[in-house]
Amino acid sequence: MAKVVEFIKESYDEMTQKVTWPTWGELQNSAILVLVASLIIALVIFAMDKGSTFVLDTFYKSLSN
Repeated sequence: MAKVVEFIKESYDEMTQKVTWPTWGELQNSAILVLVASLIIALVIFAMDKGSTFVLDTFYKSLSN
């Protein structure tokens, strides 16, 4: 049990003294960057989906003629 208590104490010390936490501004900038990147990736996937749907629909329609 003493090892668990020591681990918790050392973890707390490391989180409060040794970790460099981002400022509020840095956190906001990172969140905006993630949001923009997610939107771009979603648009790329949407375009790929629509493109492949168009190609397959055209292919299947040509087979039925």
